Amino acid sequence: MPRFLSAKPDSRLIPLPWSTPLEAWPTEHLVALPRGISRHVVRFIRVGNDVYAAKEVLEHLALHEYRLLHDLMRLDTPSVVPVGVVTGRMGPDGPMDPVLLTQHLRFSLPYRSLFSPGVRPETVSRLLDAMVVLLARLHLSGFLWGDVSLSNCLFRRDAGAFAAYLVDAETGELHEQLTDGQRAHDLSIARTNLFGEFCDLEAGGLLDEALDPQQLVDTIESRYAALWSELTGVEEFDESEMHRIEGRVRRLNALGFDVAELDITTDLDGSTVRIQPKVVDAGHHSRRLLRLTGLDTEENQARRLLNDLDTFRARTDQQGADEAIVAHQWLTTCFEPVMAAVPADLRGKRDAAEIFHEVLEYRWYSSEKAGYDIGLMDAARGYVENVLRTLEDEAMTAAPLPERALANPYDPSQGFAEDADDKPYDPWEDEAEQVDVRAGAFLDIDALRRKG
Repeated sequence: MPRFLSAKPDSRLIPLPWSTPLEAWPTEHLVALPRGISRHVVRFIRVGNDVYAAKEVLEHLALHEYRLLHDLMRLDTPSVVPVGVVTGRMGPDGPMDPVLLTQHLRFSLPYRSLFSPGVRPETVSRLLDAMVVLLARLHLSGFLWGDVSLSNCLFRRDAGAFAAYLVDAETGELHEQLTDGQRAHDLSIARTNLFGEFCDLEAGGLLDEALDPQQLVDTIESRYAALWSELTGVEEFDESEMHRIEGRVRRLNALGFDVAELDITTDLDGSTVRIQPKVVDAGHHSRRLLRLTGLDTEENQARRLLNDLDTFRARTDQQGADEAIVAHQWLTTCFEPVMAAVPADLRGKRDAAEIFHEVLEYRWYSSEKAGYDIGLMDAARGYVENVLRTLEDEAMTAAPLPERALANPYDPSQGFAEDADDKPYDPWEDEAEQVDVRAGAFLDIDALRRKG
């Protein structure tokens, strides 16, 4: 009889065929979801309306990863949520490896599913930014990854950008604080793994010819160094430049980080001021939006929705009104009506905040074309009919695993091999500019400093 280790046990898991190796499980228990390359057997299990990721792994690794994911969840670090570990499995040939269970991260995709022939360099740049921010956040929390790679991440759309989540923590270690040597070790592993992954994409014809794997790896390393310096670096200036303290905080806020504590010191005669962030927490905009509206979103989505909230405040001439009251009015007159305009069968295409962001983008493009403001609800209806219906279903609702061969084994949404190879496209890709990925927009620290 298998044993279940879980903080929140789900009794529906008990009757499942744990005495059968995962790779031989009957398809009625499985769902077709995109998954990346893994050294272990990974399957997605359907239990009622819930979907869990199941990974067969050695017992000490399963228990280590389960507890480490719990620690990361406590630290509010972007990672998958642990569900439990199934041990004591016995098959016809004897003992079997335990199974680690985690919650499936809705609307997430492995990196391979985001690459297709002709993918724009701008999209690659956004993925690199997401990877850099994830690595910096993990290092700030004291997490030594040990196996940095795109394969060990999941990506969710985040208002024109991406948010990255840790999905594999079996090699990780949690420390009070990482040394420079430990961070350098992670970056060294990242260079090797990421170079191999980009070369693999290049060999498969999934990487734009203008993009060089070595350049991409160098870009990740340089952006990480710039972000880490901004998050933790020491800054010295003359006492006549005290405004630079506020400027440093504003730059961190613009990057999506809150400063809980600044170490500010002066020399003996008070002519030189030295500042260094001591406690930096990610989620500046998402925490503010959650406090005002109750909406739990990614960071860039929150930034976009807060901008629309500010526009709503100005449009309704409520600059002096209480922020919470205005936020409630915006929620009931803007956000909720747009969500109500989306048919139930299309809500699996994008999460709610991403849909609202794309409606705002559609409104802007359509208004430019028409020469006048088409209105929010007209934009919502046009977006649903002209854009949303054409997009792939990224929630990946629990459909039985297909018996036929998939066109792309990493992404079931692309259909079956024998079907027509016409693939739904993301219309926002058509608007992306051909850009140099070395000049990232989101993590352009130098541009932020020039503004400050």
